[in-house]
Amino acid sequence: MANERTQMPTETPHSPKRTVYIVDDDISFLRSLSRLLRASGFHVVALTSATEFLSMAEPGMRGCLVTDLMMPGLDGMALQAELQKAGSTLPILFLTGHGDIPTTVQAMKRGAENFLTKHAPKAELIAAVNGALARDEQAQAERERRESLRRPFALLTDREREVLRQVVQGKLNKQIAADLDIHERTVKLHRTAITTKLGVHSVAELTRMVQEAGVL
Repeated sequence: MANERTQMPTETPHSPKRTVYIVDDDISFLRSLSRLLRASGFHVVALTSATEFLSMAEPGMRGCLVTDLMMPGLDGMALQAELQKAGSTLPILFLTGHGDIPTTVQAMKRGAENFLTKHAPKAELIAAVNGALARDEQAQAERERRESLRRPFALLTDREREVLRQVVQGKLNKQIAADLDIHERTVKLHRTAITTKLGVHSVAELTRMVQEAGVL
């Protein structure tokens, strides 16, 4: 299996968006699936254990993971748990030689992208991989959008953040002034600074921006 690994580029964690990471201890199946996906235009990284995958995994890894459910050592469900613990959002497609409905339900509840048997038609498998990669690209676009929304908030002072928190709660200037023990005129100045720095013109815009950016 070492030869299978050395054929891959050394920069695999930073490979293009359409990278498919396959984890399966069945070397024959691993090679067969790798050939199928490469022939379908995917960049493939083939690994024989969950431990091996975790040793190379990095935050922000792009692509999708196709993993066997039943493996010695860390199985597919344990791998999923470890990735979630690390904050990974990599979409996971489970493959199994046996249709296990309770396990399928559990995996899907924990965020699995899909669950197929190893005997699934090739077209179905490729469609599932495409779906997982599409979800990864969508999630990345959402992360980038949220990050761009969050950037202007770094310009706010601590006091402006305090005022902002009260504004989005729907409080009036005089209420904010009383809560923060400052003059109402000072509240107005802070609100002007906030809207200028964030580039908004109304409380509705401000509230929506705060919600979408996930700040406060």
